[in-house]
Amino acid sequence: MTSKSAKSKTCDPARRQVIFVVYPDIVLLDLSGPLQVFSHAIDPATGQQGFECQVVSVQGGAVPTNTVLSIPSCAVSDISGLSGHTVIVVGGDGAVPGMRDRALINTVSKLAQGAARVCSVCSGALVLAAAGLLDGRRAVTHWEDCARLANGFPKVEVEMDPIFIKDAAVWTSAGITAGIDMALAIVAEDLGRAASFRVARSMVVQMVRSGGQSQFSPVLGRQQRDGAGQFDALHTWIAENPGASLSVQRLAARTNMSARNFARVYAKEMGITPAKAVEAIRVEKAQALLAGTGQGIKKIATVCGFGSEERMRRAFVRLLNVSPTTYRQNFRGTSGQAGLE
Repeated sequence: MTSKSAKSKTCDPARRQVIFVVYPDIVLLDLSGPLQVFSHAIDPATGQQGFECQVVSVQGGAVPTNTVLSIPSCAVSDISGLSGHTVIVVGGDGAVPGMRDRALINTVSKLAQGAARVCSVCSGALVLAAAGLLDGRRAVTHWEDCARLANGFPKVEVEMDPIFIKDAAVWTSAGITAGIDMALAIVAEDLGRAASFRVARSMVVQMVRSGGQSQFSPVLGRQQRDGAGQFDALHTWIAENPGASLSVQRLAARTNMSARNFARVYAKEMGITPAKAVEAIRVEKAQALLAGTGQGIKKIATVCGFGSEERMRRAFVRLLNVSPTTYRQNFRGTSGQAGLE
């Protein structure tokens, strides 16, 4: 698993084992989210549970999390006969001391031998990096830990934005809930997209996101930049009326400001022009319709105020680096229906 040329393998269908590595002060959701995904996944070929999950630690026993709960685990020395398994290193506050814990690093290295894939959730990437498993690879972690990962491990090609990255047989994911997205992608790789969508629906996940999605919520980002909430109502109105004529003059009128003053204040507060903000909100609305409805792309372009498919395509490529057609293919089931029938 340390070789850059390693090929991604599919787990042995007879024994798709997923080994979660934990240590003190993990984030509980970093473990429970992906664990629930794999526990829910059904192999369509057999109708049986598709994965066998185990939680391991260096010594075994109860491992404290960053909540009031502790997690039972078995010792790595008690595991034998692994072949074609998946290793997932969980993240948490304990990842920083963990990346300096030789026993933990040796445990991860041992489990990585012969693994079909090695993965991390959130700051678990620090532990993978300390084991040398990310050298020469693209990787992501929680945005708060990206600088630590880049500075501490210069051989790692750290990317800040994606929710998860697959580089050959090594997968890394961003903060907390991104581990669920990564797990769903692994289910799709091993059991097929239909199986992945079934798990997503069962867990009431609103959208199966690809790794190319950003770990930053655009709505939350706007709310953070607009600390006083001056434009909250305006943003809500734009999202509810994306097909309307959204000129600076009309937006200014809704905020009881002159067009000139509105454009100046908005750009200063939000860091972008009103026109770029409108385009971003329209793209977000189009994303939802592409993923959640059967409407044609031309109709969606009209409903969202782009006026033409080509204008919507250019906006998608500019903001998401993907076309509307590709976006729909990535975020909908193979049946062509929203979700899974």
